[in-house]
Amino acid sequence: MVPRHVWVNGRLLPSAAPHLSAFDRGFQLGDGVFETLRARSGNVTELDLHLARLERSAGGLGIRLPPDAATAIGGGIRTLLDAEGLAGPDGDAALRVTVSRGASASRGLVPPDDGTPPTIVIQAWPVLPPPAGHLESGLSLVPSAVRRDPTNPLASLKTTSRADYVYARLEARAAGADDALFLTTDGHLSEATTANVFLVRRDRELATPSLDCAILPGTTRDWLLRWAEIVGLHPFEGRLTADDLAGADEAFVTSSVAGVLPVTRWVGRPIGDGRPGRWTLRARVDREAFIAREPTA
Repeated sequence: MVPRHVWVNGRLLPSAAPHLSAFDRGFQLGDGVFETLRARSGNVTELDLHLARLERSAGGLGIRLPPDAATAIGGGIRTLLDAEGLAGPDGDAALRVTVSRGASASRGLVPPDDGTPPTIVIQAWPVLPPPAGHLESGLSLVPSAVRRDPTNPLASLKTTSRADYVYARLEARAAGADDALFLTTDGHLSEATTANVFLVRRDRELATPSLDCAILPGTTRDWLLRWAEIVGLHPFEGRLTADDLAGADEAFVTSSVAGVLPVTRWVGRPIGDGRPGRWTLRARVDREAFIAREPTA
C-alpha cells in the first residue's frame, strides 16, 4: 500500500506532492537523524523513549530541535495515522520520523549559523506480515565486510547517513542471506542492518552485545533485557564473537517495527537445531502482546 499523505513541518500533504527543497542538508549530505516506531490501534509504542532518543541523536549532531518538537511530532503522528486510516482498532502502522538540519543554499560541510529551522517529516505505512518463512524457518545472516568502530561517536546515533547499512544489505542479498551482521573493528558482534541481535545460551542466558560494541541502544533491546528477568532468563550484555553466535542454542534479532525474528543460520550453517527456539517464539509473542496493549505515552 502506497501512503497517501506525508506530514512535513506541521502540514499534512499529499504523498505525491513536492515536499522538500533540493538544498535540504538531509538530501544533500545525509545531515539528519530519524526514528522508526510502531503504532497499534493509534497507540504509539514507547513514544517517549523514541522521542528522547531522537533528541539525543539530534543533539549529537548539533541539530537544534524546536522547544515544542515533541508535542508537534506527537500531534503529527495522530494526524497522519487518521489520514492514512491506520488509527482504528485494526490499525497497525510503521512510522518514521525524520529530522534534517534544514535547507541551506550555501555549499560545504560546515552548517551555516543562520537560524535555519530543521525539516521534520513523518511517514506511515501499514505493517505487513513477515515474509514467508521468516517465522517458520528463521533468518539467515552473514557477516558484513563493513566494520563498526566502537570509538566512533556517531555509532550510537540514529543518523540518516545509511550508506554502510545499504551496502551491508546488498552484501547479504548477493550471498543469498536475509541480512548482514556487522562486526566491530576488533572482531566482536555489533548489530544487524536494522536490528539488535540476541543469543540464548547455556544456563538460560540471554546475551546481547553491550553498548560499547558500536550498537544503537534499541528500545526493543531494552525491553527484552527487562523481560528476560521476568521469565527466568539471565540477561547478559558483553562482547560476543562469531563463535558465540555459531554455538548458541537460539538467536534472534529485534527492532521496533518487526519485533522479534528468529535467526537460524549463520554463514549457511544452522544455529542450534536450525529451527526457531522456544524462547525466541515466546519473546515474539510477549513483545507483540505488549505492543497491542500499550497506551500512547
